[in-house]
Amino acid sequence: MAIVTRDVHVRRAGSDYAKALLELLPYGPAWPRAVGSTLVMAINGLADYYGFVDSRAADLLERESDPRKTFELLPDWERNWGLPDPCFHETISLSDRQRMLVFKMTLFGGQSRDFFINDVAWGMLGYKITISEYAPFMAGVSRAGDTRPPAQSAADPGGLHGDFRWYIGPASLRFYWTVHVSTTRVTWFRASSGQAGVDPHCRIAKATDLECLLNRWKPAQTQIVFDYANMTPPDPMYGTP
Repeated sequence: MAIVTRDVHVRRAGSDYAKALLELLPYGPAWPRAVGSTLVMAINGLADYYGFVDSRAADLLERESDPRKTFELLPDWERNWGLPDPCFHETISLSDRQRMLVFKMTLFGGQSRDFFINDVAWGMLGYKITISEYAPFMAGVSRAGDTRPPAQSAADPGGLHGDFRWYIGPASLRFYWTVHVSTTRVTWFRASSGQAGVDPHCRIAKATDLECLLNRWKPAQTQIVFDYANMTPPDPMYGTP
C-alpha cells in the first residue's frame, strides 16, 4: 500500500543558504572554510538576507494566502471582496474580519429561513434568531383553531409563542415577517487572533449589522419587524467562538 505524503512547504534559514553557497565554491588555499575567515563571514552575511527573503515568502505562502489566517494582506483581501461592509459601523476584531471575509468568499446567497438563520445570523455574525411568517385568514381555505405544528403546540400550551398558519388581518400581512433576536453577539479576546492593546477583552455587539444585512437580502416585496422582547443574556463563559 502506497503511503501518501503531504506536500509541505519547507522554510530555509540563512544558515541553510550559507551552507549551500559554501559547497558551490571551489576548494583550495584561496577558499578557506574556517569559521572566522573573511570568506565565511561574507557568505554568512549574504545568506542571512536570503534567509529573511525566504521567511517572508513563506509567510505569504503559508499564512497570507489563506483568508482564514491572513492579517498583513487582510486589507487587500477585503478591498478585492468589497469589504468592510457598510453595514458594520461598530469596530470589529481581526478574527471577525477574517470570518466575514471567508463568509463573503463562500457565500452562495439565498432567501430561505435556513439562509437567514444559519448562514447570515449565526454563521457570519454570531446571533441566534428565529423567524415568524404570516398569512391572512382566507374563507374557504383557512381553518379556525390552533394551526401551529403539533410539536410547537405541545411545547407552548398557552399559545403565547409559535407560528400559526393563518392570522386575522389585512391581505398585506403576507408581506411582513418577524425576526426574533434571542441573544446578543459576544466576541471574546482570543490570543491566536486578537491584537493586544487594540481588541478589548470582550465586545457585546448591537444588532444594527444584523438588521442592515437582512434588510438588504430580504425579498424585495417584504418588510421585516425585529423583535428583541425575549432576548436573553449571553453565556458569560463562551459567547461567540
